[in-house]
Amino acid sequence: MKRLIFLLEEPSAEAMLKRVLPKILPEDIYAEFKIFEGKQDFEKGLPRTLRAWRVPDCTFIVIRDQDAGDCRAVKGKLADLCRQGKKEEVLIRVACRELESFYLGDLAAVEKGLGISGLAKKQRKKPYREPDNIGNPSQELERLTSGLYEKIAGSRAIAPHLDIEDNRSGSFRILIAGIRRLVADV
Repeated sequence: MKRLIFLLEEPSAEAMLKRVLPKILPEDIYAEFKIFEGKQDFEKGLPRTLRAWRVPDCTFIVIRDQDAGDCRAVKGKLADLCRQGKKEEVLIRVACRELESFYLGDLAAVEKGLGISGLAKKQRKKPYREPDNIGNPSQELERLTSGLYEKIAGSRAIAPHLDIEDNRSGSFRILIAGIRRLVADV
């Protein structure tokens, strides 16, 4: 059995992936998650975790929010941390601004997951056509849902409804394409 090891900045990413991955992973691929407690813990612990990993047949996927940083700089720093961890064959993905961009890229999923009517039709409006450009996606999602969205519970509720093929978030599409490519190479 091949293992995909997801190294994540926060628990909400795990909540989302546990509901999205069954849509794209074959049964003989196992997903495992290592969750850090925020950006500082993530950057400090990533090299140590990679160096210490001894289980064979594992492929690593690192996912972190961009936040206010430059996307290329964030990805470069993550690549450096992976090299410090003695692993260079790692798929690195950066969620543009925040994980919530993925949800803003599929307002129909937010509508279904949180039981709010009328959100899907807003997808055609300017900020939601390109959700990766929204400055503070989590704040926008809270505003849009009148406070119903909470990071972990919201991820659990929304993720099963995410359309894997048609999401307006470019960073979500790139993440899915990268995972599919890894699976195809197994």
